[in-house]
Amino acid sequence: MKIECIKTHHIRCQLNEPFGFSQWFYDQRNVLLVEIITTDGVRGWGECYGPADVIQGAVEKFYAPRILGMDVLSTDQIWHHMWRASLDFTRSGVMMAAMSGIDMALWDLKGKMLGQSVSQLMGGACRDQVPCYATGMYFQDLPEDLLLKQLVDEAVSYAEQGFKAMKIKVGKNPAFDEKLIVAMREALPNTILAADSNHAYDLPEAIRIGKVLDKCGYMWFEEPLSPEHPDLFRQLQDKVNLPVATGECEQTRYGFNNLISKGGVQLVQADLAYCGGPSEALKIRAIASANGINMIPHVWGTQLNLAAATHFLATSYSEPGRAESKPLYLEYDRTENPLRDQLYKVNVEVVDGSAKVPTAPGLGVEIDTDALNEFTICTTETK
Repeated sequence: MKIECIKTHHIRCQLNEPFGFSQWFYDQRNVLLVEIITTDGVRGWGECYGPADVIQGAVEKFYAPRILGMDVLSTDQIWHHMWRASLDFTRSGVMMAAMSGIDMALWDLKGKMLGQSVSQLMGGACRDQVPCYATGMYFQDLPEDLLLKQLVDEAVSYAEQGFKAMKIKVGKNPAFDEKLIVAMREALPNTILAADSNHAYDLPEAIRIGKVLDKCGYMWFEEPLSPEHPDLFRQLQDKVNLPVATGECEQTRYGFNNLISKGGVQLVQADLAYCGGPSEALKIRAIASANGINMIPHVWGTQLNLAAATHFLATSYSEPGRAESKPLYLEYDRTENPLRDQLYKVNVEVVDGSAKVPTAPGLGVEIDTDALNEFTICTTETK
């Protein structure tokens, strides 16, 4: 079967209550979905991480016309055709995000055509459930004493829902961050905790906060430094014991190979809707494995990206491997997101802090077309 039509759907929703992190506040959600239709009418879906309106133009104007008529099963051939067509200006950035959504849709299509789940296509699932960590604890516009209590109460509520691991946001300011880190550990002494600053700190601040995280037994320190200065990660890792994690801003096997080669990063977090898609994520995982480190995807957006990451982790082996396997946790965003929670007829099922690996052909999630129409603000079609 050949690619006959490519559609894009820019979907948007306003949030009831804005939430913030170290860089800014969100008051709405925007996602670009990519729909690929074959000559036999089979449809595959993917999503892109990044500015939806900009990425939409990249899919519609540049990539879609170049891959019409190609064999939908030839995912690697299509990926490299797109890569070569735009190599001079897409080695990173929104063009690669566009490629990621197309690639994800092609994996969904391939699974549907062959009657296999994406995890089967990736080599076979070695588990039917993937443990999750709840991502939340974003900032609100509150006095710091009230905010601290609210964030701790939110984390406790996730533990009561069955989550044994969670990730908090830091990077507001070092003094508040230290209080939050300690308060979370006191409230949740037996919970696996990680902290994410979204590249808020300079090196001295990151060392200061990293030592507090060490003392409180946190699992990893995510995006402690700017991705523009990868050489600093080695200097930070020399000063702290907990693993340094990063990679949601990075793309392609080439970018991750350069990041890992700098040293200091102990956990990489490629986003399958941004790094180059599932095809490239598998190559990034191989590079990480060859360097003795693990990859767990960054997940943000809708059920498509969540499903892709679930299949990916279902097929992952922890490094270096042992009889009692080290769990690799799936990021499960718990902030308000109607595009994740109200758009799909079939979702990734999460029960007691674990995601069930979809077994249906393709990604295993299904969009509700009525809800899609409700959330869509702009659609394009190329055929």
